[in-house]
Amino acid sequence: MKLISGNSNQQLSELVSSYLDVPLTECRIQRFSDNEIFVEIMENVRGKDTFFVQSTSYPANDHLMELLIAIDALKRGSANRITAVMPYFGYARQDRKTGGRTPISAKLVANLITAAGADRVLTLELHAGQIQGFFDIPVDNLSAAPVFVPYIEKKFKDADICVVSPDVGGVVRARQLAKRIGADLAIIDKRREKAGVSEVMNVIGEVKDKVCILVDDIVDSGGTLCNAAIALESQGAKEVHAYVVHGVLSGAAVERVSKSTLKTLVITDSIAATEEMKAAPNIEQVSIAPLIGEAARRISEERSISELFR
Repeated sequence: MKLISGNSNQQLSELVSSYLDVPLTECRIQRFSDNEIFVEIMENVRGKDTFFVQSTSYPANDHLMELLIAIDALKRGSANRITAVMPYFGYARQDRKTGGRTPISAKLVANLITAAGADRVLTLELHAGQIQGFFDIPVDNLSAAPVFVPYIEKKFKDADICVVSPDVGGVVRARQLAKRIGADLAIIDKRREKAGVSEVMNVIGEVKDKVCILVDDIVDSGGTLCNAAIALESQGAKEVHAYVVHGVLSGAAVERVSKSTLKTLVITDSIAATEEMKAAPNIEQVSIAPLIGEAARRISEERSISELFR
């Protein structure tokens, strides 16, 4: 088994390496003067089961090209099997046509990864589960529940909890978490006027005097979560926390969350935290390294991954 790290999230790769007790394979990634990317695997990978860890987070295009070129390098180095480990799958929100003459970029990225030579993909909480069908190779789409559930149960041991989906599209995710922790479920009904701007319209469910836990896969601008927190508190919620898998937090999102009524925003390290995120008083980060590492081990040993979520 060979574990190789791209530049997107070196710290996560090191934590996965430590969990597996498998050293990171030396890999040289450099840029030429015209910003072309060059990848060289510095160790023999012939006949090996290889895992290249790379989130396609900001700068998304650079990290995506690193991933594709690394896969090609591994393929030409005669690796036996290449698994693209993508804790955060960029372009996942472009999973359908939103109007005339618009792309389905998630499908394009899936085609690129397959064409580059990947044999399978290991990822976490795809924005839409059907993106797995964009690939013609096996895709393991992990749930973050094994990471979040123990954290929530320990922190809110005696609290009256209500799990809240910030939109209708996330109801399945919220329901699964609510079932695991034995909590009630509520839904935020919102109307999005344009990209990056959301307007909370109504709260469906009883949240009065409850600790509300907003659950989502991606927090980008932070507007949806902050507006949802206001709506829940207006309905009598005791306090509001958010548990989101991928902390994109672009633009002024960190400042917006810091000044919001959210008690805490808990994200995973699928995307490397910036210094601003680390300094924010109400943003916490939990590691998915054990989850990613165990899934990679099970893939290598041809064992079941679904057992992790029972």
